[in-house]
Amino acid sequence: MKNKYFLVSLFISSLIATAQENKPKIDSLQEVIISSTRIDLPFSKNSRTIQLITAEDMKKAGVTNVADALQQIAGIDIRRRGTNGTQADLYIRGGSFDQTLLLVDGIKVDDAQTGHHTMNLALPIEVIKRIEIIKGPAARIFGQNAFNGAINIITKDVPDTDVSLSVQGGSYNQFNAAVTAGINLDESSHIIHYSKNTSEGYRFNTDFDNQNFVLKSTFNKKNLPIAMLISLSDRNFGANGFYASPAAINQYEETMASLIGFSTVIKKGNFTWKPRVYWRRNEDEYVFVRNNPSIYRNLHISNKIAAELNGSYTSNIGITGFGIETAKVYLSSNNLGDNNRFVSTLFLEHRLELFNNKIDITPGVAVTYFSDFKFFAFPGIDIGYQVLDNLRVYGNLGYTYRVPTFTDLNYKSPTTIGNPELEPEKAFSQEIGLKWNTTRFNASVAVFNRDSNRLIDYVKMQNTDPWQPQNIQDVTTKGFETQLDYTFPINSFNQKLQLGYSLIEDQVKQSSYNFSQYSVNSMKHQVVGSYYMQFLKNFTNSILYRYAERTNGDSYSVVDLGAAYTLKAFEFSLFANNIFNAEYTETNFVPMPKGNLLFGIRYNFR
Repeated sequence: MKNKYFLVSLFISSLIATAQENKPKIDSLQEVIISSTRIDLPFSKNSRTIQLITAEDMKKAGVTNVADALQQIAGIDIRRRGTNGTQADLYIRGGSFDQTLLLVDGIKVDDAQTGHHTMNLALPIEVIKRIEIIKGPAARIFGQNAFNGAINIITKDVPDTDVSLSVQGGSYNQFNAAVTAGINLDESSHIIHYSKNTSEGYRFNTDFDNQNFVLKSTFNKKNLPIAMLISLSDRNFGANGFYASPAAINQYEETMASLIGFSTVIKKGNFTWKPRVYWRRNEDEYVFVRNNPSIYRNLHISNKIAAELNGSYTSNIGITGFGIETAKVYLSSNNLGDNNRFVSTLFLEHRLELFNNKIDITPGVAVTYFSDFKFFAFPGIDIGYQVLDNLRVYGNLGYTYRVPTFTDLNYKSPTTIGNPELEPEKAFSQEIGLKWNTTRFNASVAVFNRDSNRLIDYVKMQNTDPWQPQNIQDVTTKGFETQLDYTFPINSFNQKLQLGYSLIEDQVKQSSYNFSQYSVNSMKHQVVGSYYMQFLKNFTNSILYRYAERTNGDSYSVVDLGAAYTLKAFEFSLFANNIFNAEYTETNFVPMPKGNLLFGIRYNFR
């Protein structure tokens, strides 16, 4: 352990020494305004661990969906079942999928039934401008679902082209077709997207038929722009071993998630107001035996209707951020019954800058009322010190909670029974980090600790008893992360090298029950790397690498290759996944596919 901290200290010392010798202009990406907070700040001025994935990054990597793009970020654990992001669970820094919040243009798309549906509304990459990844305690900014962090998908403002048509085909009879069109008028702009993705599956009963529809419009552009976002994701897939046990090979699932939201930004004097209203709906049908639903079938329909008013005020003593949001969630289910929950949250924070803006201090608090769990407060604070123009040291700490989902409270099956007496999970998290940003080289390191209490564990005393959730687990999670990005030219062509590493160590209190389902199976060691290269005009290549060693001792390495060639309005692409045929699983003993190919052609009308 001493050697680990010695290496960390040596690495930080070398960064400071090098930064003192080099003071190039910060890359423009560092000045991107992070839009997932009330206080608008450039990326380089934030005192939190935030990473960005741009549309250009996803294009160079050759990935076809958000789940695969997030795989290349250290500290993010995407546990997929199958290909093309059809079903995937999202984890940050070792937490569960119920402890991670996903947003789309700032809209919280959490599901009160279960966090298992978080990724159902991950948008097609054709309409994504960038992805903001906020790690660490984020409850005072977003509310209770951001237990370990949040991910905000930012959609494009204006279309890249008038019309883009693409077709992809490859292994397992995969077929992807998409059309994206844009219209930019004097008073409004519109982006519309439709895609269909199908496959016969890489093994028995893993076929899928997915459709996506997205419409983003901005009206009244010259006066008070009003943004409208409509999204629909319809997924039908065979779920061989996805849930229950690996022996359940005939499972089947259909999900349909939709979102409609309206928002605007009003600036008047020193005030900025950001009102937003939205409706999120999710329908999930699960069948234990695909051809015989009468054996066991679940049908859940959840709705969330919400309104928010966020704002900020700039004064001589800093920037004050404030907000209020209210939401009503409904669940209708043949298994969980009819449920509803009213949630209301007040947010308040203030950013104070001292000593010629060298030091920033941002304390804040969120106070939330749950109709079934009463009041909870999430205080926290961020502190940053700008050592040099391109070198920042920061720290943050905060409390965070997660209320049980309706699945935790009410689920019924032959082997599991919910527990309506559950209490919210809670944690206290701390983090210290360093960021170094120059024109060509960006680096960050962070050390974090999370003390979690009353985590929900599914337990039983006798083997013949049903599983039941209880608030019995205490877990201390310690971790270290680093990310390095280096851009350099070769023969006038830019090359980009990325390398990330994360270490997570969990200490779990021994359960008093004889049988426990709670299994901390974090990425103990995670290494991600990518090299985006170009040596010829119009021809690019990529190499993606992932190594994971989980807490249970399982480990694997996966290498992907990508290539693209542009000829006038045509783009030809090839993506090769798992080229060395690694045998591995990411969750529930579901084997991931071995080597497979995907060819693509895109035509852009300009």
